Amino acid sequence: MSDSAKIIAYQGQPGAYSHLSCTRAFPEMEAHACETFAEAMFMVEDGKAELAMIPLENSTAGRVEEIYRLMPKTQLHIVGEHFEPVNHCLLGLPGTKLEDLKTVSSHPQALAQCLEHTKELGLQPVASLDTAGSAAALAKAGKKEYAAIASSLAAELYGLEVLRENFQDKAGNTTRFLILSRDNVVPEFDPKNKYMTTIMFTVRNIPAALYKALGGFSTNGVNMVKLESYMASDTMTVSSFHLDVEGHVNQKSMQYALQELDFFAREVRIMGTYDAHPFRYREDVIVE
Repeated sequence: MSDSAKIIAYQGQPGAYSHLSCTRAFPEMEAHACETFAEAMFMVEDGKAELAMIPLENSTAGRVEEIYRLMPKTQLHIVGEHFEPVNHCLLGLPGTKLEDLKTVSSHPQALAQCLEHTKELGLQPVASLDTAGSAAALAKAGKKEYAAIASSLAAELYGLEVLRENFQDKAGNTTRFLILSRDNVVPEFDPKNKYMTTIMFTVRNIPAALYKALGGFSTNGVNMVKLESYMASDTMTVSSFHLDVEGHVNQKSMQYALQELDFFAREVRIMGTYDAHPFRYREDVIVE
């Protein structure tokens, strides 16, 4: 394996959308495929990779709940975020015509997102473990009646032809990725820039515990843009939370809000402060 400083780990097969995100955000780094999210994250923790590109949520499919449970088990820090618009491509063997096709395979979510276009072509959907894996299987099968739904990168890697781009039924499907590192790299505060800070914490399962813990953000004018809850213990008596707020950890307003959070919450862990991705502030999108 090459120098870990040149490696970014991701979950999935070569050609997956996580792989595509790695090549777009860090074209100078070597993207390393892992079978599981845990393997990708612990590659970074063990010093075998510098970064990991991990999907947290999708605008259509929702959150990747496994990530919320994995992150507290590591000592990793969030050093950035990346938004990747999902462009599903209908792939076939070179020289294939649409009328040749009979079946199309992909991950169940991708199939669902392309259902209407699949029906229009009269194709039989076939579920597979992932999008890139379906492209690899198509290349290996070598049959023109088979198609796959995957990324343009998968087409390039497996020698397939893009028969149709933007094969999804609805535009705007986007995945948000977190960029994880062993080192806590906090950008220097610049009032002209926009920042995100991610915090994980727990509260007792008692009335108004969460209300009191979050009150400081409201009184100090810190905008909360995302709050996710999950049960991290087997006893089901302690609620854990993932919180994204707009702001830099070195701003006075943020420091006051965090002081109040520390008073009412437990196990408060600042996962990282990082530059907000420009996608958040496009005029044609709203990030919830």
